[in-house]
Amino acid sequence: MKHMSVVVQQLRRERKHVQKQLQRIDAALAALGSISSNGASRTMSAAGRRRISLAQKARWAKAKGHAPKPKRTISAAGRRRIAAAQRARWAKVKRAA
Repeated sequence: MKHMSVVVQQLRRERKHVQKQLQRIDAALAALGSISSNGASRTMSAAGRRRISLAQKARWAKAKGHAPKPKRTISAAGRRRIAAAQRARWAKVKRAA
């Protein structure tokens, strides 16, 4: 039994030692405060998230070797020509009927 009491004493000493270490760690954390926060809470707008998302997608596409094609747009004059041609086609269909 003498051997068992020595083991219990060693375990108690070890527990005290670990408790002191935890107290030091807690004190250090309290002094530093929260590491992840700089004190300011900032949110990002949906437009900002979209810009970041599109930029990241472009970077991945460039890294993979195929960049997205730029979106094609039509001028106002082009739209007017197409609309006039469509009106002429419908007028021809209505005249035939």
